[in-house]
Amino acid sequence: MKKIASNAALGLLLAQLCNAALAATQEDAMATVTRIMLYVAIAFVVVAVVGVYSMKGGDRRGDPLRKVYDKGESIHSVAPDASISECVRKMNAERIGALVVVEGPHLVGIFTERDALKKVLAAEMDPRTTKVSQVMTRNPVCVTPATTVGDAMELITTRRFRHLPVVQDGALLAVLSSGDLTNWLMQDQIRETQSLAASAFAPNRAY
Repeated sequence: MKKIASNAALGLLLAQLCNAALAATQEDAMATVTRIMLYVAIAFVVVAVVGVYSMKGGDRRGDPLRKVYDKGESIHSVAPDASISECVRKMNAERIGALVVVEGPHLVGIFTERDALKKVLAAEMDPRTTKVSQVMTRNPVCVTPATTVGDAMELITTRRFRHLPVVQDGALLAVLSSGDLTNWLMQDQIRETQSLAASAFAPNRAY
């Protein structure tokens, strides 16, 4: 009797272990399926994002510059007789890399950090007495609000300067840097990516 009871207990234990193993196997299978579905969804989003980057990146480069700058944004400028020390203090205070030099309503030049280093410090000129008109870049290359972002970036790259005045009918509207243009393109792509991701994972609704 003891042997029969022992065998029965052993058989019951083995049956419970088999059931537990089967349940664990089923849970593992469900977890694996869930992970696969998640990976497929992520892959779909990644492929869609790449597509948006390739299409929107080209489209955005064709947009006019008027979409990039804020019409109410301040333009930092100085007069031709401003000293280099004054210009440098203003650039540091505003955390900018260039100042436009204006005479009345007219743009006559641009002064950058590189001008301060190469034309003033390297030449051992006194920044307190040197006027910006002596070292500024005269008649800088300008573009119009209708110039495309792509053309502006190509111009900055080929001509190797970092700041681009935007002028229309003799009026200075903005000064864009290479960083402004790059950041604008990146922010637009980020917005498109977030919108696409939100749409991909949004629950289906019946209307």
